Amino acid sequence: MRILLAAGFVLFNVVIYLVMALLYKRYRLPVLLPALTATFTVVVLLLGFHISYDTYMVGGQWINRLLGPAVVSLAYPLYKQRNVLWENLPAILGGTLTGLLVGMLSGLLMAASLGFSKIYVLSILPKSITTAVAIQISGNLGGDSSLTSVFVMIAGFTGAIGGPYIIKLFRIRSESGIGIGLGTASHALGTAKALEYGEQSVSMSSVAMTVCAIVGSIVGPLVAWIIYH
Repeated sequence: MRILLAAGFVLFNVVIYLVMALLYKRYRLPVLLPALTATFTVVVLLLGFHISYDTYMVGGQWINRLLGPAVVSLAYPLYKQRNVLWENLPAILGGTLTGLLVGMLSGLLMAASLGFSKIYVLSILPKSITTAVAIQISGNLGGDSSLTSVFVMIAGFTGAIGGPYIIKLFRIRSESGIGIGLGTASHALGTAKALEYGEQSVSMSSVAMTVCAIVGSIVGPLVAWIIYH
């Protein structure tokens, strides 16, 4: 029975995502990004049918476990664009590190201006880093991993939705620049959006996401130590 329930929830997620992907393909509005609309639809249906989180995760956990292989698969376009990577390494590292620091400091300033307690500040600090790494950083610093997941999702969705408008507003044409911006600001969701701009964009986005994860795991604890010591 448990196996059937797990398979049912996996199929449930896949079908909803495919439907939302078709909707996005038809209308091409950033707000209709499949990851966002599919997530919203799943939440609404779970609440509407009074299905608990634990019940949903009987199948949801299997989708969650595919996150790792999905991230690793980004190495393929990265390998194909390795020459572009080496030629633009200073610009890539500079843009990524600047974006990471701005993302962290903006979160801290927002938390401070709203009078957030320490646990909220530590939870929001790694919001500009991909979920798997951000949760580990938050937990080690004394933050709440669940809150961190929410903040990371908010950062991811706002960047993936708002990013195309910013790119259009400032008339950014460089695929590398688009990829770095989306990967730094919105990690995995930004990288998914970068796929629409070309292989070079998704390669640079995956680089930016990886650099943010590595550097953020070092800078995050340092920033927290400076604030609270």
